[in-house]
Amino acid sequence: MRLGSGNRERSVLRPPHRVFDGYVIDLDGTVYLGEEPLPGAVDVLARLRAAGRRLVFLTNNPLRSAASYADLLREIGVQADTDEVVTPLTVLTGYLTRRHGGAAVLTVAEPLVEQTLLTAGIPVTAEPSAAGVVVVSFDRTFDYAKLLRAFRAVRLHGAAIVATNPDPFCPTPDGGLPDCAAMLAAVQACTGATAEAVLGKPGPQMAAEVRARLGVPPADAAMVGDRILTDVAMSRALGMTSILALSGATAADEVAGAALQPDHVIDGIGALIPDGWPSPPR
Repeated sequence: MRLGSGNRERSVLRPPHRVFDGYVIDLDGTVYLGEEPLPGAVDVLARLRAAGRRLVFLTNNPLRSAASYADLLREIGVQADTDEVVTPLTVLTGYLTRRHGGAAVLTVAEPLVEQTLLTAGIPVTAEPSAAGVVVVSFDRTFDYAKLLRAFRAVRLHGAAIVATNPDPFCPTPDGGLPDCAAMLAAVQACTGATAEAVLGKPGPQMAAEVRARLGVPPADAAMVGDRILTDVAMSRALGMTSILALSGATAADEVAGAALQPDHVIDGIGALIPDGWPSPPR
């Protein structure tokens, strides 16, 4: 967890003074860190759900399916259904089908991405000359062989590049892991090409999916997350109130100088509900 000094943190805090009808809630660094719930997360989310507030869980992490994320949330004590979880893989198959039809896909990714594509009927190839698209994702198995195949597909055979998410790193208890943006930078650097789409927050594809799932007018909803460039930016794209949690990727001393300012800042999701808001009857 990255926090500024105590005084600096307190100086940037701007907690919300109302409870919204709907919440779009980031996962890594907001609800949990290293698959352990952050302080107050289980209680706050249970209170919001018991009060009839709509919840959508949103992540840029493509290492699990929506069903797996729902299972993880339930394991840590947070009620969640699969259709309440949106990931980059949720929008990837639809985007590729609409934009590229039956084009074969070469992946720079972990096995789940290929499995997701094949399940959706999208052909996958390891042959650069056969690829119409290179999908780049958060990949802990990234190596030179994968980079070389992507280079040949794009540079020599004209394949388009699509990335699952723009995150430079994923928050973890030990300081984080290089995320999709690192793999994408390598592919773009050697090919001289630019990704035609970067899915995930704050992109329009994920925004449309969230809007359809939440079912609450934007003025009555809030986006809660730990990154300014994805979560706060996503709230602006959706027309929602932004609530930045200083429990993951963003430190307190990064807030004041940020070009994009959140509407509210809290030290963690435990402060999401204003003091004095009644707990549901038992």
